[in-house]
Amino acid sequence: MQDLKIALIGATGKAGTYILKALLAQKFGVKALVRNPEKLQIHHASLEIVTGDVKDVEKVHTFIKGCDIVVSALGTGQPASEKTIFTQSTSNILTAMKALDLKRYIVITGINVDSPADEKDAKTQFATQWMYDNYPVSTADRQKEYDLLIDSDLDWTLIRLPLIIQTDEQSAIGASLVNCDGEQINAANLARFIIEQFGEKAFVKQAPFIWNS
Repeated sequence: MQDLKIALIGATGKAGTYILKALLAQKFGVKALVRNPEKLQIHHASLEIVTGDVKDVEKVHTFIKGCDIVVSALGTGQPASEKTIFTQSTSNILTAMKALDLKRYIVITGINVDSPADEKDAKTQFATQWMYDNYPVSTADRQKEYDLLIDSDLDWTLIRLPLIIQTDEQSAIGASLVNCDGEQINAANLARFIIEQFGEKAFVKQAPFIWNS
């Protein structure tokens, strides 16, 4: 599996930096698409840095070409991206992956995204509503991103996350397709879970919640 080449979007973000470290530690080849390469403090023989914007469909196509799996850890970023960045990025990624005949796409999002099978408890429902009240446009865009995935024929996995804790500490992970039973996920745990999905089929075309167990 280490022969795989991974296209990573969001490598300079609070989750992406940990995902990148984990991929390189496990000897994967990585191409990272970044807007500001000076923000990327990691230099490695197996890392290829591509400067560009995920909103540029031609750049995304060039970036993904030659890779086996696409992973997006895209956040709103600093400075903040457009509030519709999630649908823009996923639309461009889906277009490029279809053209290149790639299938596996793994993307992270928040617990505010709803799926038809959900049985969200009061705490998760409150957190979802809070996001809609405070960030209505970007939160709605996250939901539309899920709809784009549902309508695609890719082998996608949308990982729904509580608060990300930036730590290398690892622990057991809980996972569910219906509710988030924890309030935090360690970034290193998230990175491990993503890499496990490269060879797993259980969450293909699914949107699992994960948390520190």
